[in-house]
Amino acid sequence: MTTAMTILGELAKTVRSKNAGTDRITFDVIFSDLATYEHVRDSGALTRETVRNLFGIEDSRITDFVHYDPAFAIKFTIQREKPSSSPGDRDVFGSQQYPPLLGIPVPAMPAAAGERV
Repeated sequence: MTTAMTILGELAKTVRSKNAGTDRITFDVIFSDLATYEHVRDSGALTRETVRNLFGIEDSRITDFVHYDPAFAIKFTIQREKPSSSPGDRDVFGSQQYPPLLGIPVPAMPAAAGERV
């Protein structure tokens, strides 16, 4: 039996990236409810390894990776290759780094009781 899949961009309420100082970019994946957050968190779809592979970076560049239960959020921060606004920096604000996260495959949420599948 094949597991039905969806993508992270369909489950998350907000997916964003932004500067965290001049030498880091932080990412927030925020869900609108506890059930969806726990489903994605527990699925193993978004992990340090996922981030490492998706962005083609070494684990040492991931400075933080947390599940922040009170906000239904998965948050992580990566070290920039070069400081923000330095010569050759293509995203001064770090706000254009999140799109690869949107397509991460995630097992579909189970149907709610009484819902047709």
